[in-house]
This record gives sequence, C-alpha cells and structure tokens, in this order.
Amino acid sequence: MGVSGVGKTTVAKLLAERLGVPYAEADDFHPAANIAKMRAGIPLDDADRAPWLRALAGWLRDRGEAGTGGVVTCSALKRRYRDTLRAGCPAAFFLHLDGSRRLVAGRLALRTGHFMAPSLLDSQFALLEPLQEDEYGAVLKLGARTPQELVELAATLLRPGPGGPEAPGVSAAG
Repeated sequence: MGVSGVGKTTVAKLLAERLGVPYAEADDFHPAANIAKMRAGIPLDDADRAPWLRALAGWLRDRGEAGTGGVVTCSALKRRYRDTLRAGCPAAFFLHLDGSRRLVAGRLALRTGHFMAPSLLDSQFALLEPLQEDEYGAVLKLGARTPQELVELAATLLRPGPGGPEAPGVSAAG
C-alpha cells in the first residue's frame, strides 16, 4: 500500500516471486471510467473506488480459500479501504511503503506509460491514513533502500515465528 509512485508494483512483483505466490496489480481491476478520470487528472472519490476495492477483496478471498495466499498492490490509502480488503481476507497483512513527497514526486516525474497523472500525488498524500496500531501490517520506509532490500525486509516481517506477523500491530522498518 502507499501513494502512487512509491514502488508498490516493483516491490510486490519481487515479493510475490520471492514467496512463490500469485500476484495481482490493482490497476488492472479499475474500470475504464476510473482510468479515464485519473488520466484527466481528476481524483477518484469513494464511490469510484468501492467496486474496485470489492473486486480486490474478492481476489484476496479467492487466494485465501485456495490456500495459496497472494500479493496484491493497492494504494489502500484510507482505513475504510483497508477494512473493505480485510472483509474479503481477514488475515491480510499490509505493507505500507512510505516515502517523502519529494522522493515520490521525483519518481513520478521519471515514470512513463502510467495512466495516473502526477498532479494527483498531493490528493493521494492528503487522503493517506497511515496504518493504525490495531491493523495487521508494517511500515517500510523507503529512504535509499533498493527494491530488493525492501523485499527482504518484507519477507522477514511475513515469516512465521519471532519477528513475523503473529498479531496485529504496526511496526516500522525504518
């Protein structure tokens, strides 16, 4: 989870490969109307996001029922969005990739071929509700870390046993 440009897709693909589980890109679940709005620089509202989040929750539910688990990218900016995802998969573990506005804006400026207008970054930061203590997940601070370093941190956090996701609670890998 995290704002656009924080590296969700890169880290998620590598993490799914590392864990040997299915991967889904949340952008692929957006209806055409949502993509058109974002291309036009118009932020999505909660009504736009609701069916998209339900579809992602269904994907997570299906992976849980199949016993495979999975990794999905999703901005999941608000607590209620994460609650929708958890409704489909109560054991969902959220990894919040957290970077400064300056760092993320620099990444967005270099990104090509994505439908989300960089002008929407401020609206994403404004909506972002960080993980709360009672949410199952962790915050990974970007800094100068490579995607591979972030994947190794995530894999350690997801490992069963000491240091793994035994109970809800936000930890920061800073």
